[in-house]
This record gives sequence, structure tokens and C-alpha cells, in this order.
Amino acid sequence: MESKRITKNVKWVVVCKAAQSILQLVIGMLSARYLGPSNYGLINYAKSIVAFVMSFAQLGMNSTLVKELIDHPTREGQVLGTSLGMGMMSSFVCTLSVYTFVSIVNAGEPQTILVCLLYSLSMFFQVVELIQYWFHSRLQSKFPSIMALITYVVVSSYKIFLLITGKSVYWFAVVYSIEYGLTGFALLMIYHKRGGQKLQFDLSLVKPLLKRSIPYIWAAMMVTVFHNTDHIMLKFMNGNAENGYYSAAITCASVCQFVFLAVIDSMRPVVVKKKKETIQEYENSVSKLYCIIIYLAVLQGIAFTVFADLVVYILYGAEYMASVPVLKILAWQIPFSFMGKIRNVWILVEEKQKCLWKINLAGVLLNVALNYVMIPLWGASGAALASILTQAFTNFGLGFIYKPIRSNNRLMLQGINPAYAVRTLRNILKIKLAEINRKGRFTVWISKKWRL
Repeated sequence: MESKRITKNVKWVVVCKAAQSILQLVIGMLSARYLGPSNYGLINYAKSIVAFVMSFAQLGMNSTLVKELIDHPTREGQVLGTSLGMGMMSSFVCTLSVYTFVSIVNAGEPQTILVCLLYSLSMFFQVVELIQYWFHSRLQSKFPSIMALITYVVVSSYKIFLLITGKSVYWFAVVYSIEYGLTGFALLMIYHKRGGQKLQFDLSLVKPLLKRSIPYIWAAMMVTVFHNTDHIMLKFMNGNAENGYYSAAITCASVCQFVFLAVIDSMRPVVVKKKKETIQEYENSVSKLYCIIIYLAVLQGIAFTVFADLVVYILYGAEYMASVPVLKILAWQIPFSFMGKIRNVWILVEEKQKCLWKINLAGVLLNVALNYVMIPLWGASGAALASILTQAFTNFGLGFIYKPIRSNNRLMLQGINPAYAVRTLRNILKIKLAEINRKGRFTVWISKKWRL
């Protein structure tokens, strides 16, 4: 019964995200062509600057909220209300920080300063999106997924209006605030209609919530550093255009990541519950998650390596063909990147949050050093190579060196094992075929053929 709920939950997320992703690709492609590599690079520079402080704005709640809601179902209104209130206050401080930083670092560049300030306003609305984790904790992800899709259709219409009327880059910087604002408002309405408790700010919850989430604040900040250092260093060392090529390649490489995120978000509450039942089922659920995500990511990596030229030309045109070699490298970052996301679920359940800052500090230092060496040599391709080496070391190699997370690597290796992957595939097929035709001859024939 639980597997059916997970599958149904994933289906809703994947279908809605697939539609949103296709729309996002089309609108993003048109926007990138309209803005050109320079302005497109500027928008992504602003995005990177805001990403640096976003972990403080959300206070790490995006990593711990599902577990908090599962552990304290009778106080979900206070937990959510307190989390949102804390996030709003920190977002105000973070917006001021962004303005202060770019005013100093980009002094004499009024366009850059204004674009970064306008983009930073989106932090207030992103915090409201924390409400989606209430739906995730109940395996009801279809509601935030549907609302996100509807919102994006509205925002896409607005972007098309900007393109038709030839608006400046400033208008595009505001789009993200509109998108997150509409989504957050819609989620709050659905939350109340679905019988969610009244949202209340409880001062007594501030300290315990922060105590559990602080390790994730630093961890998220460090992850952000080695996800966005390349953008910032590219801008200062090679200019906006090179950053635009790199940003286009990242967009292409990440086009299917919604599938991976949907599976992880749907499996997270299951992994948390399995921990309270039996160790064997719990470990098996973690290995199964690794198995599904890694093999899907490898298939995507092969596809993008083979068809990189075609993908970039169709999506961005001849002006962005310099992104092709970058995409061929970044396509192989995805498997290592999602290894880290699954490991963080394991760390949360095992309550080893204190390990996160050490893991990510190692990644930050390595990433900055590699970017410093490789960007002057190979530009955007150097930044891509630095990124994949950092992800591989931090999310895979370090697990064999750092003892507290070594047991997670055992579960990871079990999931990668081809024999385990075949068994997992057979079990999934067995369940799905039974649903399609529980008593039909087709199911019996397939079962015998595959020895299910």
C-alpha cells in the first residue's frame, strides 16, 4: 500500500514538473536569445549572489521540516508558523546584505546593483514555499506540484509579454519574485482548505528548531558556494558572456532534475518512518533510492554527451554553441550531485548533522582552488571540470575517508551494484504489472519471462 502511495505521489510531481520543465525550457530559451549572453550572464550572476544568502533566509528549514512535521503532528501549525516567521525576518536581513555586498563589490555598475536588488526580493516569497513540506510529509505532493505548474503558466505569459514589448533586463529580474509570490499564496490557501492547523508563531520553538537546522544552514551555504562560485569567478575573470555560456549549459544539464527531486522528496518521509521500524527495511530503502537516482542520472549523462550539440543548438541557437563542451562535462555532475542529496537524507535520519559542515567545507575549499586554477586555463569548461571533480570528491570519495559517514557509502555501493539494480527493477515491474492486470495472462507470461 505504501509503495502505491509513493508511486502515485511521484507520478503527480513528475507529470506537473515535466510540463513545467518543458515550458521553462521554451521560455528560458527565448529569454536567453533575447537578452544575449551578456545580460543572461548578468541575471545568473544575480541569481548566484542571492543563492549565497538563501540558506540563511530559509534557516535550513527546507532540510529538516519534513522530519519535524512527522515527529510532531499535533503541533504542525506552530512548527510551520514559527518556521515561516523566522524565515521572513532572516530574508529581510539577507536582502540588505545582498544590496550592501554588490554596492561594494560592483561599485560603479548601477545596472548590476539594481538587478541584484530586484532579484533578491524573491527571497521573501521563497520562504513562504516552505509550506510545501507539509504536503510532502503527508505524501500529498500533487497539490504543490499542480499549483507550481499553474503559477508558472501565468508567469510564462508575463515573460512572453516582456519579450513582445522588448522590456529591459530589470523586468526579468522581478519575474522570480512574482513566480514565488503566487506559488506561496496558493500553497497557503490549499493548506487551509486541506485542514491544516492554524499557523502560529511560538517563541518557545525558535531555539529547538534552530538547534536542529543550524548545521543545515552552514551545509547549504557551503553547497551554494561550490554551486555558485564558478558563476561569480567566471564573471570577474572572464566576463558576463562566458558566464552566460556556462549558465546555458547548466540549464540544459539540469533539465530532468525534477524527476530525481520528485523521487527523493517522495521517499524522504518513507525513509524517516522506516528508521523507526526495522534496520533492514530502512537500509534497503536508502540503497533503493541510490539505485534509482544514480542509474537514471547516468542514462541522462550518456544522452547529453551524445546529443550535446543538437540540444544547445535547438534550445539556444548558434550564438550559444560555445556551451557544447561545457554541457558534455556538466552532464556527468548530476549523478554525483544527487548522491549528496540522498546522503543528506541519511544524515538527517541518523542525526549526524554536525558532520555536514566538515563535508561541505572540504568541498568549498577544493572548488575554489580548482576554479582558481582551471578558469584561467579553460574558461567555462574549466569551471565545469572543477564542479564535477568537487562533487565527485565531496559526495562519493570523502565517504571512504571520513569515518562518521562511511556506513552510508556501504548503502550507496549496494545501490550501485548491478545485481541489486536488476532486483530492484524486477520488483518495480512486478508491482506495476500486478496493478495493470492482476489476473491476466500477460502478467503471468511476463512474470515467467523475467522470473519475477
